[in-house]
Amino acid sequence: MQSSQLSRIEILKQPTSFRWVEQAISNLDTILLDHAQCERKAAGVALNLIFRYPSNAKMVRELTKIAREELEHFEQVNQWLERRNIPMRPLTPPPYGAGLKAQIRPQQSDRFLDSLLVSGLIEARSHERLGLLATYCPEPELAKFYQSLMMSEARHFGTYWLLADTYFERQIVKQRLDELAVVESQLLANLHPEPRIHS
Repeated sequence: MQSSQLSRIEILKQPTSFRWVEQAISNLDTILLDHAQCERKAAGVALNLIFRYPSNAKMVRELTKIAREELEHFEQVNQWLERRNIPMRPLTPPPYGAGLKAQIRPQQSDRFLDSLLVSGLIEARSHERLGLLATYCPEPELAKFYQSLMMSEARHFGTYWLLADTYFERQIVKQRLDELAVVESQLLANLHPEPRIHS
């Protein structure tokens, strides 16, 4: 089965290349280490939005749930690292996150919208890539673990989309999400030489 046939959220402009799958499967320990850091960062993003926009009650309620779930996933991935005797250490990030963050406009209302949509796009790509790992991972137990996580990533994308739709006009949200999705796919067009979840 080619990666283009697997489940992905329609907003993504291009499916992940099979070269990434091959790279990831050949470097599962590094992928696990990066995955742990991705879950930690995702929790931090949700908390930062809560701290920045505390008066948005619906957002605070929904992102509190996401932050809690991301930290639970962080703990679960850490358990896998311990089982495989992989010490926690920093990894050089690929250009993906910084490239998307650079698209966030500085004006306050634009910044809020872009922050929600960038976070949602990252979750959408995570959903696709965890699904690929679940499908192609040669270790059945680890594949099952990735399968258990992928739907939460889709749900998180949905939450960020619904929050954007709550605070902004739908047409504005759709247009801006489409613009950001183009950039997101361009950032992944060339495979990063170091294996990462978002490389």
